[in-house]
Order: sequence, then structure tokens, then C-alpha cells
Amino acid sequence: MPELGRAALVATLGLTLWALLAGAFAARTRRRRLALSAQNALLTAFGTTAVAAGVLVAAFVRDDFSFVTAANASSRDLPLRYAISAGWSSQAGSLLLWLLVLTGFSSAAVLLNRRTARDIVAWATPVLGGVGVFFAFLLVAVASPFETQAMPLDGRGLNPSLQNPYMMAHPPLLYLGFVGLTVPFAFAIGSLLARRTDERWIVTTRRWTLVAWTALGIGQLVGAKWAYEEVGWGGYFAWDPVENAALMPWLAATAYLHSVMIQEKRAMLKIWNVLLVIFAFSLSLFGTFLTRSGILSSIHSFTQSSIGPWFLGFICLVVLGSLALVFARLPLLRARTKLESLVSREATFLYNNLLLVALTLTILWGVAYPILTEAVRGEAVTLGRPYYDFFLRIFGLPLLLLMGIGPLVAWRRASVRSLLLTFAWPLGAAVGVGLILLALGAGSSIPGLIAYSFSAFVLGTIALEFVRGTRARRSLAGGSWPRAFSDLVARNRRRYGGYVVHAAIVLLAIGVAGSSAYDTVSEGRLARGQTLAAGDYRLTYRALEERPAANATEVRAVLDVRRGADELGSVEAGKNAYTAERQVSNEVGIRSDLVTGEDLFVIAEQVNPDGSVYFRVFVKPLVNLIWLAGLVFLLGSLIALWPDAREQRRLATRYAAAGIPARR
Repeated sequence: MPELGRAALVATLGLTLWALLAGAFAARTRRRRLALSAQNALLTAFGTTAVAAGVLVAAFVRDDFSFVTAANASSRDLPLRYAISAGWSSQAGSLLLWLLVLTGFSSAAVLLNRRTARDIVAWATPVLGGVGVFFAFLLVAVASPFETQAMPLDGRGLNPSLQNPYMMAHPPLLYLGFVGLTVPFAFAIGSLLARRTDERWIVTTRRWTLVAWTALGIGQLVGAKWAYEEVGWGGYFAWDPVENAALMPWLAATAYLHSVMIQEKRAMLKIWNVLLVIFAFSLSLFGTFLTRSGILSSIHSFTQSSIGPWFLGFICLVVLGSLALVFARLPLLRARTKLESLVSREATFLYNNLLLVALTLTILWGVAYPILTEAVRGEAVTLGRPYYDFFLRIFGLPLLLLMGIGPLVAWRRASVRSLLLTFAWPLGAAVGVGLILLALGAGSSIPGLIAYSFSAFVLGTIALEFVRGTRARRSLAGGSWPRAFSDLVARNRRRYGGYVVHAAIVLLAIGVAGSSAYDTVSEGRLARGQTLAAGDYRLTYRALEERPAANATEVRAVLDVRRGADELGSVEAGKNAYTAERQVSNEVGIRSDLVTGEDLFVIAEQVNPDGSVYFRVFVKPLVNLIWLAGLVFLLGSLIALWPDAREQRRLATRYAAAGIPARR
């Protein structure tokens, strides 16, 4: 089996190398049959990579610890579902997952577009092949998942923090996002190499970008939920370097998805859009580098290795090569139109882009600063949470406000009078909500109060857009209000799906503001029968229980919960002691109120020999809106992604003269 896995990876390396070399030669000399051969090599590479992945999964499922990778990340007592997910907790396994997703996406992108965008696909193929060569080379020559050893009695087990259902979804979703950004990058570079700098590559890859962006967004929320429930510190996002590494490409892709609308509508920002795609893809490589190189200490980074220099060299090659190509194609990227007014939809989208890029760069500086200080001064200096929180308020709050302003401003130019009329109701809602919250005592956090007021404004503008659109649709076609509403969304899924996504971001902002700015914390050591007050809750420590689990021993402190005169049941918090891993993990207790969105969050920080327990208790208002935001975000993304026959016909008509396909 190890030989089969190695042979499959060597075959993948050869096939991707053929796609790179033969594809580049075919694109340059316009040899169609050779170009098809290079494209077919990418398709075959997906099959050989799948064989290699199957061999590795089989080793984990069969507890074949002659595989070093399986021995280091699994054990005989590990439940099957975690044995499978342990494959990508290892460095080599995660790189193999990267390559599997890459060859799968590359195959699908080539198959779907080689008839309708032949010249761009011809150049995108060697770009995709080049990325594939890098990862296949790492797996063959640097970090093989198929190293073997004499069979030990048992494996070392899986890090207890990773033995959680959310970790079965979180890494694959992030990799779908990271790798998915390769497709728009390859087509952007392909369009430059083909000297086709119109909107064709944007139209071709819009859905690919949306899929990657959605996967990154959902993956981060799943990771936040994992951190909230598993890590046991009372939060869900700590500005950890690896958390930031996943956030940065998502922010860059968000800027790109907004700015391409300006290029499609007004033929502007061609250079900017290409640079954003390069930036997003480079950040996805940087995120993989941080996670797997061991260069930074992080709870999310589980490996130490020597692949760091290889990744750093590849990132430099991608960035410098891409920028050199953009510079060479500058004459072809000149915009045909210019910004006519600072008060227009394209101007607000540009402001949005500048803020998103500024936020991304400040996060990038915060991540890179410890690396740079260690390289220069020999001591890593970390920028802490206050640094990130400051810039989140500086850039994030205006971004929140622009989400409400941008969609309602006219293209080209807008008058002040029309803006005042348009925003009268949303502004009134924002001011009203702010005054009510101020009266209720929310003024203890000014950023929180501003976030709530801006959120009310954005929700008001979204509601106004849906009401106006539904009313107009009903006046044109008649019928019921629900029918008019569904027809409105169906006729412009991209626009109204975007509004639903904006609503999700607002819910996220409200949840973050409520749970971080207005939470309460109580702590203390309790013996059995003693009570701790936390906000409106009173928790009485009743019992300490010990019970066996599949691969651990569980210790749980049981607390009875009351709020006022109401008995709310009990909550359990404690520790798990894992046998194979020889580690102890925190297991928190959470009681959620789905009506108010509030959580009672209990950590048993220390269990003492005399049976007493030191508890830390949080009351986190509105935190469940964060998880609800994930569902709304997914809904909005699916609406925007859903095929639209009317839009396809509009695109076909619009681009017929330029030979640009409607397929996206």
C-alpha cells in the first residue's frame, strides 16, 4: 500500500509537470491537440491524487501504524470519524488534501470552460499545473505521507483539541476556500498571458470565487464554534496568527467580489481587480505556510517541519512573477472610463475596497511582525489583541456603515437631495435604536453602541430595498405579495443574495458586539453545595462525576442553574483525560437561551483532590446570533450562486460582440 501511494503521487507530479510544460508550449504556439493533452493531464492527475488519498485514509481506518503519518496522529481507541479526520491533522495529510482539492477544482474548471473560453483555458492550464507541481513535489520529495516504520503496538493518538465534530468540517472547508482561489488566479494570469483583458475571465470565474469565498466564510465560523466549545477559554476568536491567516484571503476576496461589479458595470478597476486576485491567492498560500511550517506558535498549528523555505520561495515566485506580468500588460489594462463623482455607487464600492484592503494589511502586519522581529532582533515581539481590536473599530465600523449606503446610491453620480430622501427611514431607525439602547444603559461601550446603531441602519436599507422592489414587482405583474417577493429575488439572484449576505454580516456584528462588549464574568472556588452568582444566574455546585468514554476518562462537575425564581436545570463542565495521548482537555458547559441569544458558559478550570472546583463563568449576550449569521450567510451565498437563465441570456447578449461567453 505505501508503494501504491508513492507511485500515485509520482504520477501526479509527472502529470502536473506535463500540464505546465506542454500547456505553456501549446498556448504559445496555438497547438490545440497539445493543449487538450495538457488539460487531460490535469484531469488524470485528479484520479492519481485520489488514489494516493485513498491509500492514506485506508491506513488510518485500518490502524496501520506502519505508516508514520498514521502512527503520529491516530490510535486504536480513536473513534472512526476522528481517525478519518486525523488524516488532515498531519502535515503531509493536509498537503495531500490541498493537492486533492486543487486537482479536483482544476479538472472541473477546465472541463466547464475549455469550449467557451478556449484561449484563456489554454493559458490557465499551465498555471494550474504549476501550482500542482509545487504541492506534488513537496509530497514526493519533502514531506511524504507514505513513510513507513516497524509496526508499533499503538499510535500516539490525536490531539484532544481535534477530537471534535467541528474539526471534521473546519479544515476541509478552509482548504476548499484556499484552493478555490487558485481558479480565479489562474484565469486572471491566463487572460494576461493571452492578452485578453476584457471581462471574460471575471465572468468565467465569478462562481468559482463565490464558492471559495463562501467556503472560507463558513469554515471560519465553524472554526469559531470549535474554539468556543472545545478550547475552553470563553471566546471564539482570539486574533491567533492562523485564525488571521484564514481571515485575510476572505477579506481580499470580499473586496474583489465588490470591485468586479464596477468593472462589469463601468469597465473600471481592471488593474485593481487583477491585483486583488493575486493578493487573495498569495494570502491563501501564506495561510497554508503559517499553518504547516511551524514558524509561529499557535493552538491551530500542530506541526513543525522544514517545508517553510519551500513555501516562502514559492510565495515569492508567485508574487514577483504575477506583478511582473501585470506590469508588462499595463497598456492593455487601461480603464476606458473614469470615476465621475465621489458620491456614486462605484465610489462607495471603492471606499469599501480601500477599507477592506487596509484592514487586511494591518492584520498581515500583525501576523508578520513577530517573524520579522525574530529574524532581525532574535526575539519575537507579538502584537496583541488591543492592536487588532483598535483597527477593527477604525476600519470595521465604516465598512458596516458602507454596507447600507452602497446599494442605495446611484451609479455615476447621486445628488445630496436624493440621498437624504433615500436614507430618511434607515437613518431614523438608526438614531431611534441608538437612543433606546442609550437609555437602557448600552452606553457603557461606545463602539458597541455605534455598532448597534450602524446595524440598524444597514438592516433598514436592506428592508427598504426588498419592500421597494417587491412593491414595484407587484405593480408590474400583479399577484400576491409572496409571489412578487419570490419573483423579485429570482430575477436578480446576485443582487438580492448579496443583500441576504449583508444581513448575515449585520447579525455577526451584533453578536460580536453583544458577546464581547457587554458580557459578564464571575469566578470562584466552590465546594459541594456552594453557590456562585453570574449576572442574573445563580449556580450551585451539586456533584462531581467520573465516567469512562471511548478513549478517555471524563470528569464532570454538575451545577444547578437558577435565574430569579426559575429553575433552569443543570449544566456540566469538567475535564477529559485521554489515555493514548496522555493529555487532559477542558470540556466546557454551555446553556443556550435561543430566545434571547444568550449563553451561560462554564469552565471548570481546576478540579481539586478534595472535590472542590475552581469555576469561571461567562454570561455572553447575543452570542448565538453569530452562529445564526452563518446560516443566513450560507443562504445568501446559495441564492447568489444559483443558476439564473435570465442573467445568462443578458450576459450572452451583452458579450456577443466581444465573443465573451455567458457561462460563469
